Amino acid sequence: MPLRHPICRNRPTPALWLMTDERMGAALWPALAALPKGSGVVFRHFATAPAERAALFARVAQIARQRALVLVEGGGAAQRRALHPAHSLREAIAVRRAGAAAVLVSPVYPTRTHPGARALGPLRAAAIARAAGCPAIALGGMTRARFKRMKALGFVGWAAIDGLTP
Repeated sequence: MPLRHPICRNRPTPALWLMTDERMGAALWPALAALPKGSGVVFRHFATAPAERAALFARVAQIARQRALVLVEGGGAAQRRALHPAHSLREAIAVRRAGAAAVLVSPVYPTRTHPGARALGPLRAAAIARAAGCPAIALGGMTRARFKRMKALGFVGWAAIDGLTP
């Protein structure tokens, strides 16, 4: 059964999520345009000045409405309810206790976002996902091809920056 939560307004939670940040620059716009209808966007841009961040979020929100994308503001309470992050079994247990609708398990593979960080690998990521007790989204070095393996391990979706940036 597809994951549902208030942010998705009774629609299935997307299997594909674009994670945004400042590193994307102008590639944000073609990445948004390339997302299939119903995909998700986690808007982060944490290092952007507040006024500029608000304006950028408004522009992304307009595109999300036009393209029927699910938009979540990263780091906010809405994201924590909908897509709670977990990088370890301990954090997965916290996700379960918090009653999150889904878990973002990361980093599954090495990623440019966190150079030098130890990747979980598919099997360890799957163990974390099971411990969270909710639908899992794979994040970190993900591509469409890698998601095929993660889907076989029980993941319902995947998220990326580079893997979705043209």
